[in-house]
Amino acid sequence: MTQWLDEDEQRTWRAVVKMFGQLTAELAQALNRDSDMSISDYEVLAILSEAPDGALQARALRCELQWEKSRLAHQVRRMEQRGLVRRETCADDRRAPLVCITEAGNAAVRAAAPAHVARVRELFFDALTPAQSHAMREAAEAILENLSASDPGAEVDRASS
Repeated sequence: MTQWLDEDEQRTWRAVVKMFGQLTAELAQALNRDSDMSISDYEVLAILSEAPDGALQARALRCELQWEKSRLAHQVRRMEQRGLVRRETCADDRRAPLVCITEAGNAAVRAAAPAHVARVRELFFDALTPAQSHAMREAAEAILENLSASDPGAEVDRASS
C-alpha cells in the first residue's frame, strides 16, 4: 500500500523540485546571455577542464554527467562543430573514445566561470547560512547514497547504455 506524503513532506518535496527547476533555468539563461553557452556546454567543459590532460573516456564523462549515451554523443558533436572539444581514440582501448577539451573550450569555460560562479553564489549560497549550507550538503549526500543503494547497477547501466 502506498504511503502518501504528509503535508510537511509534500511541501518539502515540492519546494525542492521548484527550487532546482528555477535555479537551473536561471543559471542556464545567465550562461546563455553572458557567455553564449548552454548549461550542458558548461557542464561538459568544466568536467573536462578539471580532468587529467583535459580528456576523459566518453563512458567516464557520461557517468560524471549522469547522461544517456545518445545525449552525450549529440552534445559532443555540437561542441566539436564549434571547436570546444574534439574526439580522439584512446591509446589503451581503441573502442573507448576520448573526449578532449580544446584551447577554445578551455578559453570559453575560463571566460564563463567567474560570472557563473558569482551567479551560483548569489542565487544559492547567499540565501543560506553556513549551517544551512552544511545541512543541504549532508541531505544531498544522504539522498545520493540512498539512490546508489536502491539500485547499485544504475550507474553502470546508465554508463553502458
